[in-house]
Amino acid sequence: MSLNKPVNVGLIGAGRIGSFHAETIALRLVDANLAAIADPVPGAAEKLAQKLGCPIATTDPMELLANPDIDAVIIATPARFHAGIVEAAAKAGKAIFCEKPMALTVEEADRAIAAAKEAKVVLQVGFNRRWDQAFAEGHTAILNGQVGTPQLLRSLTRDPGPYKGDPAKTPQWTIFFETLIHDFDTLLWLNAGAKPVEVYAIADALIRPDFKDAGHLDTAVVTIRFDNGAMAVAEANFSALYGYDVRGEVFGSAGMITMGDVRRSSMTLFGAQGVSNDTWRLDAHHFVGAYRAQFAAFIKSVGSGETSGPTGEDARAALEIALACIQSIKDKGPVRLI
Repeated sequence: MSLNKPVNVGLIGAGRIGSFHAETIALRLVDANLAAIADPVPGAAEKLAQKLGCPIATTDPMELLANPDIDAVIIATPARFHAGIVEAAAKAGKAIFCEKPMALTVEEADRAIAAAKEAKVVLQVGFNRRWDQAFAEGHTAILNGQVGTPQLLRSLTRDPGPYKGDPAKTPQWTIFFETLIHDFDTLLWLNAGAKPVEVYAIADALIRPDFKDAGHLDTAVVTIRFDNGAMAVAEANFSALYGYDVRGEVFGSAGMITMGDVRRSSMTLFGAQGVSNDTWRLDAHHFVGAYRAQFAAFIKSVGSGETSGPTGEDARAALEIALACIQSIKDKGPVRLI
């Protein structure tokens, strides 16, 4: 395609994060055009399209994929549909951005990767943490040897509380597939070149214990051992009352780096009630720059044909850890990966 015209992007999935991605494409990138929106929920695509001035709204994702004017697609549907739509988009010749997780089984992941390779289309996965300035600078510092050999790593995700989700409508293992999957990718990325060899997970329903028997887990800690000797911890919780808390840390033979901060800024209020900071409350606010950066890279890759962000293989690697966590919970013990 010509690099002189904006990339026509179609969105599949007009839910919360899909709507935010649509705003990023329509309002924050000059070289992209939001050309179509598809969502099977009646009225969802049309409502978002009217808000953003998008000319096409449909309830049929396949109609969007069949449109020859669409250059690239963003897949932001529920996770269980991701891999199948990746395959369909690849067969339609579209460049693909897929929200995490790209798949829920290794077999699905392999088919999605193979479809993109066969069609020779870009496949980028939405691990937005890599595009955050602090995490990106930390990654560069590690590659430059500034912390020496990584020995201890940590990544955490604590969603803002109070928890308002409906456990009855939350897919089982969401904490591993959709929350900690970010942390798994982050740890693999920060410990670049190393492979995980053992995973041990513990999890419980501490926020909504009444749903534990239904399989809803809302708090988890995972330990990962790598083949370079490094040890990592990932943790998640669905209800941090103080805000949206995402942080990372790498301790090595020559030093340490920390990344992420729940505080919105370094401004601190000293008042009669004590000392306080305002905190992030939504992922869309915390990572607005990172979300824009990941789509800027994706749009650029549509023209170059080379994926510059997290790949299908990266998504598969994080998925393997998530699946090992589930097996570890079932077995009540560590799971070997190699």
